[in-house]
Amino acid sequence: MSAASSKEETVDINSKEVLISSDEIKKRVEELGRQISADYQGRELHLVGVLNGAFIFLADLARQLSIPCQICFLQASSYKDKKVSSGEVTLMHNLDLSRKEVLVVEDIVDTGLTLKYILEDLQQQNPESLEICALLSKNIPDKAPVPVKYVGFEIEDRFVVGYGLDFAEKYREVPHIACLD
Repeated sequence: MSAASSKEETVDINSKEVLISSDEIKKRVEELGRQISADYQGRELHLVGVLNGAFIFLADLARQLSIPCQICFLQASSYKDKKVSSGEVTLMHNLDLSRKEVLVVEDIVDTGLTLKYILEDLQQQNPESLEICALLSKNIPDKAPVPVKYVGFEIEDRFVVGYGLDFAEKYREVPHIACLD
């Protein structure tokens, strides 16, 4: 085991700065649910959660919707246990979204490269509509131009964990958003 990985194992997450509290998250997810329900009124929505990070956000968001929805997942990865994106996106799914109203649910938009890749892939299936809902969007210069219709919170360029977001598969269970940097 390297010194870097053993150092990460001893991080006291409770001593880290809370960027967004669990109450703030709950309130904003309720607002997003109302907005999305109004925008898709009278239509069935297909929520596509991006694993692993978006699973908690997607579950809470789905419970706030007042419209019929179906839930499915795809897996995308570009971090490979690092704090910065590798720039190479690995994508796995077996979705059929032809002529469906699709909302991709993502935990965080930082460089935008992963979402750009996901959108290009899903667009090939000819959905009726294809939009993005992200819990967090980082303010990063030169971000890939990805149209995110619904954003929970805009944040500075910080490395964050909690509420599904992780570092090396740790801290997803933390009920708020905390900063590791």
